[in-house]
Amino acid sequence: MPTVMTASEVHKQYTATAAAFRKLIPEPALRLTFSRQVDGYVRQYVLGVWQADNASSITPRHVEFYNAIWSPGNSVPSALYWEVASGVANFDLFRPPAFFEDLRRYDRMKGTALARRFADQLTLLLLLFAAVDGVVSESEAGFVNACSDALLELCDKDGLRADRPAIRVDQFIAPKSGQSAAPAAETKAAPAPQPKKTQQPEPTLEELLAELDGLCGLDKVKKDVKSLINLVKVRRLREEAGLPVPPMSLHLVFMGNPGTGKTTVARLLAKIYHAVGVLSQGQLVEVDRSGLVAGFVGQTALKTQEAVQKAIGGVLFIDEAYALVNADNANDFGHEAIEVILKNMEDHRKDLIVIAAGYTGRMEQFIHANPGLESRFNKYFFFEDYDGGQLMEIFRSMCQKNGYALSEEGEEFMEKDLQALYEERDENFGNARDVRNLFEQAVARQADRVSQLEAPTKEQLMELKPEDLKEEEGGNPNVNQL
Repeated sequence: MPTVMTASEVHKQYTATAAAFRKLIPEPALRLTFSRQVDGYVRQYVLGVWQADNASSITPRHVEFYNAIWSPGNSVPSALYWEVASGVANFDLFRPPAFFEDLRRYDRMKGTALARRFADQLTLLLLLFAAVDGVVSESEAGFVNACSDALLELCDKDGLRADRPAIRVDQFIAPKSGQSAAPAAETKAAPAPQPKKTQQPEPTLEELLAELDGLCGLDKVKKDVKSLINLVKVRRLREEAGLPVPPMSLHLVFMGNPGTGKTTVARLLAKIYHAVGVLSQGQLVEVDRSGLVAGFVGQTALKTQEAVQKAIGGVLFIDEAYALVNADNANDFGHEAIEVILKNMEDHRKDLIVIAAGYTGRMEQFIHANPGLESRFNKYFFFEDYDGGQLMEIFRSMCQKNGYALSEEGEEFMEKDLQALYEERDENFGNARDVRNLFEQAVARQADRVSQLEAPTKEQLMELKPEDLKEEEGGNPNVNQL
């Protein structure tokens, strides 16, 4: 079994890769610029790779690998442990190297593919250094992927076509212990053929709208969604007719209490946006503060960028978005996450929708906390609490989907119980979430009761009686007893 590479072997592979790419550059001045700058940029990017993995796990081996990054003719680094650890902790956002713009300029003039080749070579080099501990973690691969995507996006904007597929980073994640995680391009094994999966046909706009109409309550939200769809459709018709189209932001704010269907509507809206051609994929990526904010500067930006990358082509749904704003601490890392999100909303404005959600009052504070948020979020959907009748409709739906049926007495008991739950609601009211909790508790009590029967019938296995529905003393404080 091959052993993990030594720092000396890593240096040889790095210099060989850099030299091989340098030979591809026909223009002498550009070749010289690349030679002088490449070492410094790769060192910075390697710090970012290690930060993505775990900034607190820097070892002397990391220092050896860092000092292996130099090319003949350039100065040899002699960094110490504290310098590398500090560099990892303070790494900021990935920025393309200065010579990358020159590579793209040359490609535009000569029809070459130097910029895309560099993106591939950098990907392999960063994977090489990600494997300092013998594995390439998902977080490290995510950072490398984000770097590659940033470079390739610049190529796409310049109209530089690819002459071959880009390297797929996910092929290198978490290799077995003792194996190198970053083989050179020419030795990379071809992936084993995978059996084709039968793809389900994508739902039509009509089917998605029918699913929206089937949701309990939310009449105002349904109307607002349909109005938004009409706006998008007419906008597209105007474009096709050569008519002017005013700027329009499709980013949304969902305001309302928990359990009112915000996530469900967001998931449907992502698919609807895809069906009408606004988004290329239509997936929903749901995050909250913990999924965006890390413990120190730089890592938060990377963590947020990774979440955004997953959402490109679809919707980034930020639940309890107001938690990103800390009015008492201007240096809170949530502000850093907001800046990254705002930049991506601009950079990917044609294929990324952001929906910020949370309590009504707090969401207004969130939007007004940053001028960039105010300018991009100008459409608000308000999700009202479900009333007693709607809560009962949701409970019946849960019973039907799971093969249960309320007895006549159970139906009467539940209607009164849910009406009282609505009328006496407080700040802890959970809407459909409370109903789900009630249903699950009722199922558990029914199982205790039915298990005592010697040979229960199908009807007995399905029936929910008042004794199954009644909350026990000391139970859920949100559920009112009658």
